Amino acid sequence: MSKAEIAAERPFIVTVEEGKNYFWCACGKSAKQPFCDGSHKGTDFTPVRYTAEKSGEVYFCGCKQTASAPLCDGSHKKLWTV
Repeated sequence: MSKAEIAAERPFIVTVEEGKNYFWCACGKSAKQPFCDGSHKGTDFTPVRYTAEKSGEVYFCGCKQTASAPLCDGSHKKLWTV
């Protein structure tokens, strides 16, 4: 599988609504970050569905390196280490 493009070096803070579905961009190419706009077509990537369990702020991964997609796990902090 190809490696995702880094869309941002920080998470996207989004206010979500309980019960609503959100489709996180896994490829990093979407112009509507952190959400999918179909830019993954022709790649190995597919968007990741996130259903909000409650209303409030959620931290969606921007670097696309998270092990807990679609949420940030702090992987962006490793972008600057050698």
